[in-house]
Amino acid sequence: MYKREFENLLKRDLPRAILIYGENSYLISLYIDYYIKRTNALDTLRRDYYDDYNFTNAKAYLSQISLFGGTNLLIIKRDKKIPKKELDTLIELVSKNSDNYLIFHYEGSSKDAKSMQSSFTPKKGAIWVRLFEPNRDESITLLQKKANSLGLDIDYYALQHLILTLDGDLALCSNELKKLAILNRKIVTKDIDSLVYSTAPLAIEQLLIELFEKKPINKTLTRLFDLGEDEFSILRSTQFFINQIFLFNSYMKIYGNIDSKAILGYKLPKQIEDKKANLALRVNSKAILKIYELLLEVELNIKKTPPKNRELLLYGAFIRLQSYL
Repeated sequence: MYKREFENLLKRDLPRAILIYGENSYLISLYIDYYIKRTNALDTLRRDYYDDYNFTNAKAYLSQISLFGGTNLLIIKRDKKIPKKELDTLIELVSKNSDNYLIFHYEGSSKDAKSMQSSFTPKKGAIWVRLFEPNRDESITLLQKKANSLGLDIDYYALQHLILTLDGDLALCSNELKKLAILNRKIVTKDIDSLVYSTAPLAIEQLLIELFEKKPINKTLTRLFDLGEDEFSILRSTQFFINQIFLFNSYMKIYGNIDSKAILGYKLPKQIEDKKANLALRVNSKAILKIYELLLEVELNIKKTPPKNRELLLYGAFIRLQSYL
């Protein structure tokens, strides 16, 4: 089922076992918190996150009599499937004891999530819920509820600006609302500009990865301009990025592997390290030289160009850059 149907169900009943997944991680967290409060299981719950999950231990937890007469709430969060036999056993244990609840927050692909839905049937008191990424109005409604719960006075336009500044990350927005509530006054867009750290650097990283993967970049580039980034800052970031790609490319040629600490002087997260290594494999030395020359040319041209034409000039340069890849 989906969000509206799930919320209507929660008004009448609390499903004993749920598979919950999708792109709206913020709302998923809210629902999990709702379950914890509704079942009063904060002191007795068990969390099995990622590799902590062990079927034998999970089964033993749901098989025991709840400590102090409370509730056994098992929360599993992972990006790997749970075998059907294990899922069916856990759900059966939940159905046999009215003090047992199971939440499986699945972070893997929707295709794999669908393959597990058959275990979560209403006959067993179990359901599945898929939550899609919220649109702008839905995001503002969620944050307005959060602001109201904090007693924070913030208008629609400030919330919209906060979402834009933090690139739609509702969890980050929620945390910022908690900080802004300390001011104990009405919050306006100027407060967001002066007090909230923008996620523009992350957006720039996304832009450059899309650029080197030869994907469309106009949407991300437009968002960067909306966040207040200018052509010069984006160009400098591009130059820095191609420097890293060059270093990764050279290191692989010499040593045959990748070590970001040896290359950059600090260790990148594994996912980012692998991403940059893959990008470096796609670019040869001649292409890197052409890109360097292009970026120098563009920098000079942008300095000579009126501000109203710089955005178009940068976009054209990126199209040329992709032709070298």
